[in-house]
Amino acid sequence: MKEILDAIQSPDSTPADFAALRIPESYRAITVHKDEADMFAGLETREKDPRKSLHLDEVAVPELGPGEALVAVMASSVNYNSVWTSIFEPLSTFNFLERYGRTNELAKRHDLPYHVIGSDLAGVVLRTGPGVNAWKPGDEVVAHCLSVELESSDGHNDTMLDPEQRIWGFETNFGGLAEIALVKSNQLMPKPDHLSWEEAAAPGLVNSTAYRQLVSRNGAGMKQGDNVLIWGASGGLGSYATQFALAGGANPICVVSSDQKAEICRKMGAEAIIDRNAEGYKFWKDEQTQDPREWKRFGKRIRELTGGEDIDIVFEHPGRETFGASVYVTRKGGTITTCASTSGYMHEYDNRYLWMSLKRIIGSHFANYREAWEANRLIAKGKIHPTLSKTYSLEETGQAAYDVHRNLHQGKVGVLALAPEEGLGVRNEEMRAKHIDAINRFRNV
Repeated sequence: MKEILDAIQSPDSTPADFAALRIPESYRAITVHKDEADMFAGLETREKDPRKSLHLDEVAVPELGPGEALVAVMASSVNYNSVWTSIFEPLSTFNFLERYGRTNELAKRHDLPYHVIGSDLAGVVLRTGPGVNAWKPGDEVVAHCLSVELESSDGHNDTMLDPEQRIWGFETNFGGLAEIALVKSNQLMPKPDHLSWEEAAAPGLVNSTAYRQLVSRNGAGMKQGDNVLIWGASGGLGSYATQFALAGGANPICVVSSDQKAEICRKMGAEAIIDRNAEGYKFWKDEQTQDPREWKRFGKRIRELTGGEDIDIVFEHPGRETFGASVYVTRKGGTITTCASTSGYMHEYDNRYLWMSLKRIIGSHFANYREAWEANRLIAKGKIHPTLSKTYSLEETGQAAYDVHRNLHQGKVGVLALAPEEGLGVRNEEMRAKHIDAINRFRNV
C-alpha cells in the first residue's frame, strides 16, 4: 500500500508507473460479518449501535472481471445505506449478496461471509479489466454507486430500470469504505480537481440522488419559481437539494430541527426556513393516529413564507413521520418525490388530498449514469459544492456511522482511507480559492 500511496502523491507518476505497481493480496476494509446478522435482535432501531457491528478487517483483493476497475480509495463517506447495513435493517445485506452470487459465475465473488460496505469513493484507478477503454491506471476518479448489467432491454431507456440494478457497496460487495474498491468502469467519473480527496468523495450518492429526484425529468422536473419543500435541508441529501433549488431559480422552504441547522441553510442562501422543533410540529398524536390540525398549521406557516403560495414540489425522504403532511401541503397538481424512509417505510396519508387535487407521488431511487455524470459536472464547475462537515479515519468509521444514525451530524461525514490527512489531492488551487467559503461552510458552523 505504501508504494501505491507514494505513486499517488508523487507529481511525476505516469500511467505506466501505475500500471507497473504490484497489487497487494489484501487490503483494509470496513465490513459487517454474516454470523453477526442477528446481533441486534430485539432492540429498537435507535438502540442498534454501528460501532459494535462495523469491523476493520484485512480482506483479499477480489478478482478483476471484464468491464471492471480496481481503484485505490483515498477517501469515502458515510451514507444512510451504510447505517442500514450496520444495523441489519430493514434486512441483512447478506440477502442481497447471496442473491447476486446466484446470477452468474463471476458474481459469486460477492457472496462472502463478510460484506465490504460503502457507496462513495474518490481515488485513483489501479487496474482495468478487459473491455475498458475510457479509463486507465493513474486516472483520478470518483465513483457513483449504480451497478447495472444492461442485458435486459428494460434498462436501456433509463438504466435505473435495469432488472439487475444494484447499489454498489450496499447490494454488492467490495465497496468504498476501504483502501481498495472494485467497481464497474461505467461507475467512474472525473474527480473535480479543485477539491481534496475527502471533499470529492462526499457528494457522490446524495448529490446524484438529489439531482434525479428534484431536477431530472425522471423526478420532479423542477423549474424556475417552484416552491420546493425540503425536509432535512441541512442534512446529507437535503443540503444538495437546497443547492439545486437555489441554483435552478426555485424557492426552497427548508425544514430543519435546530437553529444551528437553520443557520447552515441561511449560509447556502435560503431564506424560508422552518425549525420544526422550535415550532413544535407533532404530526402524529400517537403511533397509529396522525393529526390533520398539525398539517394545516404547517401549511399555514408555509404560506406565510411564500407569500400565500402552496408547495409545488416536496423533496421527501423521512417517510412515515412526515409523509401525511407532505401530501397535504402540496398544491393542486403538485408533486411529492420520495427516495427513502428514514423514519419508517409504511407511509400513511389521506388519499382525498391526493386524488381530488390531482397530485403525484414519484418514487425516485439514486440516479442513472447520465444523471450522476451531470450532477458531478455541476460539482466540477463549482455550481454545487460538497457539504462535508467532519472527517474520520477508516478506523473510526463505526463512530461516523453512529453519528449519522443518531442525526448528530451536519451535511456529509467523510472517511479517510489511504489519504494520510485531510486537504490532499487539490489540483486546481485557483478555482478552489474562488469557492473556498462555500466548500468550507459546513465545516465552519
